Amino acid sequence: MKIATLIVRILISFLLLFGSLAYFFKFGEQPELSGDMKTVMTGFMASNYLLPLAKSVELICGLSFITGKFMKISSIILVPISLNILLINVFLMPEGIPISAALFLGNLFMIYINWNNYKGLFVA
Repeated sequence: MKIATLIVRILISFLLLFGSLAYFFKFGEQPELSGDMKTVMTGFMASNYLLPLAKSVELICGLSFITGKFMKISSIILVPISLNILLINVFLMPEGIPISAALFLGNLFMIYINWNNYKGLFVA
């Protein structure tokens, strides 16, 4: 199980680091957006803070996963972001579902592996 955890951790970190660094440093060609996805991205860009905030959190969580420090809190922080990435791909860009599903399921796997550390959150 330790090997699987390490593999999932590294894959998640590479996905997060690549996505956030590609946003900040603009490397590679960005695909041309159309339809509803273009509308959504225009709204995200118009807010002036939402996309940089999400990409900054992705970068911090990616660094956390690759170094192994603060992974438990990073897994919790990453849940809404990975869920949003998955839902955007499900409803607007179906070709991105495999990668976004892998990110979301990998994050859930990391939470499952460390479940004993989260039990205290659900005690009244």
